[in-house]
Amino acid sequence: MLSILSDPLLIRNFSIIAHVDHGKTTLADRLIEHCGGLTAREQVDQFLDKMDIERQRGITIKAQAVLLAYKANDGKTYQLNLIDTPGHVDFHYEVSRSLAACDGALLVVDAAQGVEAQTVANTYVAVDNDLEIIPVLNKIDLPSARPDEICEEIESVIGLDASDALHVSAKTGQGIEAVLEAVVQRIPPPQLGDQSLQGLIFDSWYDPYRGVVALVRIVSGEIHKGMNILFCSTNKIHECTFIGVYKPFVSELNSLSVGMVGIVAAQIKDIGDARVGDTITNADAPCAEPLEGFKAVKPMVFAGLFPVDSGDYERLKESLEKLVLNDAAVSYDLETSDALGFGFRCGFLGLLHMEIIQERLENEYNLNLLTTAPSVKYHVWLNKGDVVEIENPAKLPNLGKFKEIHEPMIKAFVHVPKEYLGGVFQLCEGRRGVQKELVFPNANRARVEYELPLAEIVFGFHDKLKTLSRGYASLDYEPSGYRIAELVRVDVHINGEKVDALSVICHRSVATTRGRDLCEKMKEVIPRQMYDVAIQAVLGSRVIVRVTVKALRKDVTAKCYGGDISRKRKLLEKQKKGKRRMKSVGSVELPQEAFLAILKVD
Repeated sequence: MLSILSDPLLIRNFSIIAHVDHGKTTLADRLIEHCGGLTAREQVDQFLDKMDIERQRGITIKAQAVLLAYKANDGKTYQLNLIDTPGHVDFHYEVSRSLAACDGALLVVDAAQGVEAQTVANTYVAVDNDLEIIPVLNKIDLPSARPDEICEEIESVIGLDASDALHVSAKTGQGIEAVLEAVVQRIPPPQLGDQSLQGLIFDSWYDPYRGVVALVRIVSGEIHKGMNILFCSTNKIHECTFIGVYKPFVSELNSLSVGMVGIVAAQIKDIGDARVGDTITNADAPCAEPLEGFKAVKPMVFAGLFPVDSGDYERLKESLEKLVLNDAAVSYDLETSDALGFGFRCGFLGLLHMEIIQERLENEYNLNLLTTAPSVKYHVWLNKGDVVEIENPAKLPNLGKFKEIHEPMIKAFVHVPKEYLGGVFQLCEGRRGVQKELVFPNANRARVEYELPLAEIVFGFHDKLKTLSRGYASLDYEPSGYRIAELVRVDVHINGEKVDALSVICHRSVATTRGRDLCEKMKEVIPRQMYDVAIQAVLGSRVIVRVTVKALRKDVTAKCYGGDISRKRKLLEKQKKGKRRMKSVGSVELPQEAFLAILKVD
């Protein structure tokens, strides 16, 4: 059994916040290496990124914590708890809870690229949690590094004093010792609370041997094995069966005291019983109030997942059940489509979250999936006075059966070089955006705030933003309630049959344009048949657009090299009757690209 120093004055809990690809994970690798957490044989790049998809994409999806022992220049050995958090906007709530478990943060900024949107967003979360923030300029070894300019940018954009910013290169190891000394000297030790146990859960997952495992920061009191612990949000009691820390591999302990970060297991079967942001306390002597900040995470983006082979339905169901054990933010319900058969309507935190879940299902469970176009949740006021929530476009009532629709809105914050500002204005206003603020932090960069419908972000917004700014723009957003809008459902009919999985909800003003673009995209991806395939965009009972995929034709008149014209006509009429008969009994196979075509419609 491992014995851990528990003097709160020698504990430092800190996180690293940064934009994607600014070197956060590489810096964490160097800190672990410098503190001797791994032997030379155990060292691997992106050590804290446990999942294959994290390594492939180079992003952090799940929070991780590692305990490091560092002997400082003052001769004392400090216990450093490094909490590695996701950086993407989809995981904003998880990041806020992880930062609430810290007393300080390293603000990592790429010395060549400068301040980006997610950097600002996560820094403000850290400020809201009263954390000590230490600016760190990474990639200082690059020829394109601009440390003085970036320091000015940090001060003007974030309002943080960067005069003592640390200059490091996580790749080469330059400045790592100075980072550790700054953590020890500038980040405060944990504050001592009362004696009652309060533990903040900032991540949880399912372990097949221990049940649900929670990553916990002990804010006050002490937790030990055998204690009955109460989960405040669900009011459920479980017996603590395992306590440990990552050092950086799992080491078992008898207890965790105030200020410490570790893992707690209690043979919990349902991950919903150990929610991120919840407070655990002693069931026999509970705390007076749970910790602030807990909220139930709700999906924002919805899409249908269907197996390409209908025989894989049960495997997909089992795979989703296993996946949800490790990700309580995913929701799924049975859905039946006339075109695609049996599948599931799944809810996600955002587009990146949706892509990650789809890739994990395909890679880890060897499934071949069809994914419908993502949509958002609408509030629909019916003529009878009832209000229903619609997340599947195909289930929106027909025109005349509802009074009004309210759609979810967001506040979008775009950081962009000044020369690309015109393109950003054009893009946002073309997506029904309303400009709220425009700020120039320095001579070269602008920060613009727009109010936008969430549904407009779903359809290729991020890709268009990156394209028009040559990759320099960055986006962050937060929900801002619901607003009434004149929305309609556009259906797609293939050979007269409605394909419910291709229905989209859009603003009435762009319904014809969206329908035309969608039909043109579908024409490109639907394979040609032996007969004409009609693709129609339908609004209510009215066809607003039609395109035709021309038939593959056999030259039946090739053998007629002379004689009366009626011979050729007879053969052509016979071919026409055959094609008509084929069309009546034939069915068009829709490839995955047909469903992805909706995403590519501007």
